[in-house]
Amino acid sequence: MILDRLNFIENKYDELSVKISDPSIMANQKEWQKLCKEHSDIETVVNQYREYKNILDEIETSKEMFNEESDRDMKDMIQEELHILTERQQKLEQDLQILLLPKDPNDDKNVFVEIRGGAGGEEAALFAANLFRMYTRYSENQRWKVELMSTNETDIGGFKEVVFMIKGVGAYSKLKYESGVHRVQRVPDTESSGRIHTSTATVAVLPEVEDVDIDINEKDIRIDVFRASGHGGQCVNTTDSAVRITHLPTGLVVSCQDEKSQLKNKEKAMKVLMARLYEKAEAERSAGIAEDRKSQVGTGDRSERIRTYNYPQGRVTDHRIGLTLYKLESFLNGDLDEMINSLITYDQAEKMKAMGNVGGF
Repeated sequence: MILDRLNFIENKYDELSVKISDPSIMANQKEWQKLCKEHSDIETVVNQYREYKNILDEIETSKEMFNEESDRDMKDMIQEELHILTERQQKLEQDLQILLLPKDPNDDKNVFVEIRGGAGGEEAALFAANLFRMYTRYSENQRWKVELMSTNETDIGGFKEVVFMIKGVGAYSKLKYESGVHRVQRVPDTESSGRIHTSTATVAVLPEVEDVDIDINEKDIRIDVFRASGHGGQCVNTTDSAVRITHLPTGLVVSCQDEKSQLKNKEKAMKVLMARLYEKAEAERSAGIAEDRKSQVGTGDRSERIRTYNYPQGRVTDHRIGLTLYKLESFLNGDLDEMINSLITYDQAEKMKAMGNVGGF
């Protein structure tokens, strides 16, 4: 079945190659761009599959040479070559199975990240600020752009809430595993007795939504403007530039005050509202697909505790996959690759099990 599917994709790729070179189709820019994207989306699969077929041909040729060869040294050389080719074949089979997994349509999208201080008061707000800095550093490492949407700061530099956008290729594909409750265990600076406290912060990662994905009726929203507060500067604090949008059917409320322009704050707030409505719709849809949810890393539920950051022991533990890394300082400085890659690998393996794609072709 896997080989049949790969043959189908290869034939489709060849058909698309002809179409995107057709001047009559190129004249229709919209249709041509659509076909180019479809062509690009399957190109990696096709290239891997063609390499796989070449490897099979080389293996067959080497086996024939081995059977015909009488010289022992030559046989040993051919056998070593067969060993290398077989290892490559197995690796390609594994890669192709992963490439054939259903792709999350949101993987290439930009994301909104919402971080809120949870249990622990000021210490939780400070931890939320630590997480904001961690994701900002990670984004810098990935060469993604971070754009602040809204903040609710505390007097000592923490965040009761911070919402920001991360723009970059594959942002959602890597950060979608971060949704949930993050727990910190450490001695607060304000703790005189040196006791370890446990605090939490909640992270939600939402894909950016295009206008066509979510249709919001103007009658369903109420828009209020008010005077911004906090660290916005004199101009922000003396004009009614802040915007609060309430979605009446769901009760969802989004505020934005980080821009000096009321129009820009409204645009940002609408983007966040659309992302939250999309997330709500997806959660309701996925709730009815129990088996599919079981095959994912966690549920993406904001109430699920996913990770613990233990300062005294210098470790960070992800409870979904049981991985502990003893490099807390570098992790909080944005070195998330090992953890995120492990989550991706685990997620892919679980999905392959759920689909029955385990083993060879």
